[in-house]
Amino acid sequence: MIEFDRVSVRYQGATAPVLADVSLRIDEGELCLVIGHTGSGKSTLLGAINGLVPHFTGGTLSGRVVVAGRDTSAFPPRELADVVGLVGQDPLAGFVTDTVEEELAYTMEQLAIDPAAMRARCEETLDLLGLADLRHRELRTLSGGQQQKVAIGAALTAHPSVLVLDEPTSALDPTSAEDVLAAVTRLVHDLGITVVLAEHRLERVLYCADKIVYLPGDGSAAAGDPAAMMELATICPPVVELGKLAGWQPLPLSVRDARRCAPELRARLPARPPGAAAPPPGQVALAAKGIVVRYGPLVAVAGAALALHRAEVTALMGRNGSGKSSLLWAIQGSGRRDGGTVHAGSEGADPAALGPAAARRLVGLVPQTPADLLYLDTVGAELAQADKDAGRQAGRSAADLLDALAPGISRGGHPRDLSAGQQLALVLAIQLAAAPAVIALDEPTRGLDYQAKAALTRLLADLAADGHAVVVATHDVEFATAACQRVVVMAEGEIVTDDQAATVLTASPTFAPQVAKVLAPLPYLTVPQVAAALCAVPGPA
Repeated sequence: MIEFDRVSVRYQGATAPVLADVSLRIDEGELCLVIGHTGSGKSTLLGAINGLVPHFTGGTLSGRVVVAGRDTSAFPPRELADVVGLVGQDPLAGFVTDTVEEELAYTMEQLAIDPAAMRARCEETLDLLGLADLRHRELRTLSGGQQQKVAIGAALTAHPSVLVLDEPTSALDPTSAEDVLAAVTRLVHDLGITVVLAEHRLERVLYCADKIVYLPGDGSAAAGDPAAMMELATICPPVVELGKLAGWQPLPLSVRDARRCAPELRARLPARPPGAAAPPPGQVALAAKGIVVRYGPLVAVAGAALALHRAEVTALMGRNGSGKSSLLWAIQGSGRRDGGTVHAGSEGADPAALGPAAARRLVGLVPQTPADLLYLDTVGAELAQADKDAGRQAGRSAADLLDALAPGISRGGHPRDLSAGQQLALVLAIQLAAAPAVIALDEPTRGLDYQAKAALTRLLADLAADGHAVVVATHDVEFATAACQRVVVMAEGEIVTDDQAATVLTASPTFAPQVAKVLAPLPYLTVPQVAAALCAVPGPA
């Protein structure tokens, strides 16, 4: 169905090709998972399948990419639209109409499909993806999971043989991600569609994959059985890491597989992880009370109260649309606030009453769409401007912070040419250079691989150790488990849970990390906890 024959891709000005002499085959009806570190070439490989690379992106492609018998060098993307459906990282950015039904019809209109056939395909797609009740809804009012389904549906109405998905769950809460992946799996199993999917959160999708394409970052690619590729890859989800630590063979790819191997490991572990007691919280760095945010008739935040403590990293969690982003923007000062008070810093000032520079030193916010903050022509210029704005008072330059998050990014490249994960790392470095007293991050792990998330975890721990209060709105359960001491859960604009991370993340199946699910009822959350416990007791590690 899809064949790469000695494919190399080099972009203008690059010192090395993104893909180098890649040969692989993806068969009909397979769900192929593409994995690799941030910037390893995953989006380039996906774009080559429908001709976006190089017809749209530029650069030089050598070798052949053949999809359903069509050589993409001779068929530009518009002539592959009936064969390949592509859904990007941000579905909302790709919508061109206002309502669900109109968006589903748009692709077929461009392909000049008969109106009667269009109507039938729309109904089929609405039923297939469970969108029938939303057919007349405006796209901007949908949740992230619903938008993702609509984007997939818009691609499916062309009846493609291949569906390409770039980070389809990166912006979704755990429940919405499961719904989207269930729909995708159904397309593979019931309709025989070939799905090629790139995803950093392997814990969400690994169990679904029939094949894995691993890009180690040197331009090469390896393809094969998921279990074999997990032995080879330098990135893997917690359940696989746990399997490697315990010596399980074959390596488990799902929680269910791991639980079958877990009884002997549970018997060797102490009842509680070493050093599990949480340190007491520091002084209050920000106190928000009665926060209300309205958008017309919609109440996004309904009287929420939140206290952030120095030397503590807090996760703000909840389903899509629960009010997390609105709350962060309200306490930062530049967002909408229709009621309530915010007191931050040692003087208890309200960031909304200060100028931009002073407010940024009090509360810094990294938004969901980090590219909105990038406006200069080179990465180096962005970093230099961040240092200038911060006065280098933080002690660590923006360049040092960037290298800690995503090493190897060229200072001379244009910020808009970076991958989504690299853009996020750049904006994180820019915002953190000012070392604000309170640091708020909205979905900071979108587009980041496990290595970059581990670096971000260490960076946030360092900031907390220096006395900063850190709050992170995230759907990434595994990241919250590793990085946060406290978890606040929102629902319908209200805070419904506020407790220690170990308590919250083991109390609900929705938010429980993989290790907790495998080793329940033992209260272990991460693989390093298990490793430390095994080192503390007699017996083989």
